[in-house]
Amino acid sequence: MRQYINEPHEIEKKSFEIIGRELGSIHFPEETDSIVKRVIHTTADFEYARLIEFKNNAVQRGLEALKAGKHIYADTGMIKAAINSRALAMQHIDVLNFVHDEDVIAEAKKRGVTRSTVAMEKAVNRDDVSIFAIGNAPTALYRLIDLIKGGAPKPDLIIGAPIGFVGAAESKKALDELDPYDIPYIRINGRKGGSPVVGAIMNALLYRLGRDW
Repeated sequence: MRQYINEPHEIEKKSFEIIGRELGSIHFPEETDSIVKRVIHTTADFEYARLIEFKNNAVQRGLEALKAGKHIYADTGMIKAAINSRALAMQHIDVLNFVHDEDVIAEAKKRGVTRSTVAMEKAVNRDDVSIFAIGNAPTALYRLIDLIKGGAPKPDLIIGAPIGFVGAAESKKALDELDPYDIPYIRINGRKGGSPVVGAIMNALLYRLGRDW
C-alpha cells in the first residue's frame, strides 16, 4: 500500500518545514514571518517573499481590529470562501461582499462603472467594517483610496492584492497616497495577488488569535 502523509496538520507542518528550508538565508521579522510563509504555502510561489510589503504597523493594528470583532469587506466571494470559517467564528467576525447586491448592480449600470466601485462605496458606510481585503478589482482599491482621501473613516487594515494586467500593479502602488493618513496596509507589489493570497494573509492573522483544528 502506498505510504504518504494523510493528516492535515502534519501535511501543513511538513510544508512549512520545506518552505523554511528552501528560503535558506532569507529571514523575516517574527511579526511577519508566518504571514509570508502562509502566502508561499498557499501559492507554492517563493517570489512572494519579495513582493509582500507591510506598512504602518499593519500586523499589530490588524490583529487589534480582529480582536475587537471588526468585520471584513472582501471584494470577492472567493476571499470569503478562502478564510477559515471557524477562525472567523472564534472572533465573531463576518466577511461581507456587496458586489452581487441588487442596488449595487443597478447603480453601477446607471453610472457606467464597475460593481466593485459601487460596492466599495457601500462598504465604507458600514460602522462595523474596518478591514478591507481586495484581491481582484483594482477599481475597488482605487475607490477605497479616493474615499479615504475624501474624508471616509480610516480603516484598521487594508490588504491590497488585486491580480491582473490592467491597473492591478498601479492600484497597489497608489496605496502610497495614504501614507500621510497613517493607514495600515499589506500589499502585494506588481501584478500578482488574488483571492487565495488575500485569504492566506487573513488566515495567518486569525491563527495568531487562536485556531480550532
